[in-house]
Amino acid sequence: MSTVHKGKIDIVEVGPRDGFQSVKCAPITTEQKLALIDRLADAGVTHIEYTSFVSPKAIPQLADAADVTKAVLEKYPELDLFALVPNLRGAQNAYNLGLRKVCYVVSFSKSHNKANINRTHEQSLEAYKEIRAAFPDLDVTVDLATAFGCPFEGKYRDYDAVVAFLKDYAGAGMTTCCLCDTIGIADPAQVKELIARVKAAFPKVELGVHFHDTRGCGMVNSMAAVESGVTHIQAALGGLGGCPFAPGASGNLSTEDTVWMFNEMGYDTGVDFAKLVEAAKFQAREISGNYSGHQINIENPC
Repeated sequence: MSTVHKGKIDIVEVGPRDGFQSVKCAPITTEQKLALIDRLADAGVTHIEYTSFVSPKAIPQLADAADVTKAVLEKYPELDLFALVPNLRGAQNAYNLGLRKVCYVVSFSKSHNKANINRTHEQSLEAYKEIRAAFPDLDVTVDLATAFGCPFEGKYRDYDAVVAFLKDYAGAGMTTCCLCDTIGIADPAQVKELIARVKAAFPKVELGVHFHDTRGCGMVNSMAAVESGVTHIQAALGGLGGCPFAPGASGNLSTEDTVWMFNEMGYDTGVDFAKLVEAAKFQAREISGNYSGHQINIENPC
């Protein structure tokens, strides 16, 4: 491993939400989820998206969001824990349980926004404003889905259009934003250019990135983001996940691969790679039943 310290990288684990929502077999128990979060915390992972406050009919695997929230907030008050909320009701449910950080998803693609959350862009913006007005002390990250391309509309190169889209959210109080490559269509040059445009337009907004590994570019895109000054990198244990409303979206970027790369390069992730691999094996054995290196077969996880 390199002995040169190159800076801090915040690894943001999203598997307990983004990964678990894609598992289609038997329900993942609350106990299994908490056991995995225990292993992630023991490995040094401090940023975890652990559930979503969505309708149980839409995402049955996350129906126990309240129970998981109560448990993790009590056990891990020092961790950076957050959940996805799709609307004001979801934000209220999270807030009433004591959670003070959430993410709110909107797609840059009009067609994907309609497929994913059944809203127009105007309706999504109004819902965001409702949440900000109702809970001014709630930390709300804007997850911009399909920031680099859409399964229905193709790849985007109009970076100014993305900046223009985000202006309304910045005007409504956005302080953090995660640029999401929902189907793994991004390339490093595109990543650098979009980040540069967004940082120039919104210098006070903290940026994160979320990549899928559809074409094997997840880690190089993450490296491009780090070289562009972004230090919050989202990934999912075992590469588990994929947007259920985006045809062609394969698994998320593997947390193990990402941590290994940055640790080897001399960045400080604060994550113990060996313990992280053990957590991935536990997840595969207890939840997916099919661990093969770093990638979990989400097509037939049982």
